[in-house]
Amino acid sequence: MDGATAATYEWLRGEFSDAEETWLCAGFVRDLSPREALRRIHVTPGSLSESGQGVAAYAADGGTVLIEYGWARTVYDKARLLSVGTVAASVYVNIKNDGFTYCVDGRQITTFSLYAYSLREGADPDRLQSDVEDLGMDIDGNQLGFPDDPVSSALALAERATGVHLSSAHLASPALIGSTDHLDTA
Repeated sequence: MDGATAATYEWLRGEFSDAEETWLCAGFVRDLSPREALRRIHVTPGSLSESGQGVAAYAADGGTVLIEYGWARTVYDKARLLSVGTVAASVYVNIKNDGFTYCVDGRQITTFSLYAYSLREGADPDRLQSDVEDLGMDIDGNQLGFPDDPVSSALALAERATGVHLSSAHLASPALIGSTDHLDTA
């Protein structure tokens, strides 16, 4: 398999991790501008709220990468909306929960926990299996302990699935940002 590896996104995982935990919600969307990606999830460009909740949309190679700040999971929960007419993949992880979802043209193709790929669901849950295996993610739940770096591997999987690449230079560039306080993500 060609493409991103866990090492490709170790820097991004590091940006959203401290010594003990990672808090990150990121969405990769092919062929959409940052403005259009925010529009699809009902976020109006402006600024983060006083609470710090919101989404930053970064122009990236092949599309847009959305990084969410706060607790809402908007980017993850609205991946279907992002994927209409294109493809989107989102990664979500915090101390209580984690997940990967891949959507094509409004359909959820596969979704799974970063620690329980064997419990995947979706319209075609095995579509990304060769990439999951190549990235060393736990396919059948038989790895002892937890995979060394499921977050970086999941981010690499999102790039492979969408063809969208985020570099540290993209993340350092200005982003469109908007508050998510007004959204109900349920």
